[in-house]
Amino acid sequence: MRRFVLAGLLLFAPLSWAGAQGTPEQRIAAARQRAATAGIPVSLLDGKVAEGRAKGVPMDRIAGAVERRLASLQRARDAMGGGARPPALTPADLNVGADALDAGVDPGALGRLAREAAADRRSVAIAVLTQLVQEGMASDQALARVTAALARDPDALRRLPGEAKGGGQWEARRGPPDVHGRVNAAAHGGQANGGGPPASVPGASGKGHGSGHGHGKP
Repeated sequence: MRRFVLAGLLLFAPLSWAGAQGTPEQRIAAARQRAATAGIPVSLLDGKVAEGRAKGVPMDRIAGAVERRLASLQRARDAMGGGARPPALTPADLNVGADALDAGVDPGALGRLAREAAADRRSVAIAVLTQLVQEGMASDQALARVTAALARDPDALRRLPGEAKGGGQWEARRGPPDVHGRVNAAAHGGQANGGGPPASVPGASGKGHGSGHGHGKP
């Protein structure tokens, strides 16, 4: 009887548990292979490895960050790639989509926005949706506001977080939200114009960096 129970536990063990077996290098290689098989750009994982090594982060922590990021990217691809006519998703779309889910955006809301937004505005729209949800707005309400902004002038998306937060005015110390910077960071493995490492790669102390905008949690 015990053998049957053990067999069942092994059968339904999380992939993360299975992936944790082996050396960090083997885990990273396995994650890269799974990404390639799933059609997810391997470059979205390689950036995590490169930045973690540059920071002197232990390889086991880098491997864990890579595995978690792959799981988020797969969830994002599944959420955004459904429907009768799924959109052609770019690496930037996948990255900001993964960030959105990690931040608590409802997968259904993410999928609807991915299908409705024009390709050249999709990443920015998802980044704004994520920011609104992080600031406490429900996913459906945030989706409605982003969709309405898409129908207005091109700068409406950048103004939206400030309008939602304080009647159109950001606190002077913060300035307007750097939405385009976040999309640039997502498209380049977590760095905006040479910025710091992604939050999903913990520092040498074991703690993640940043607020999680654009990169998930360690």
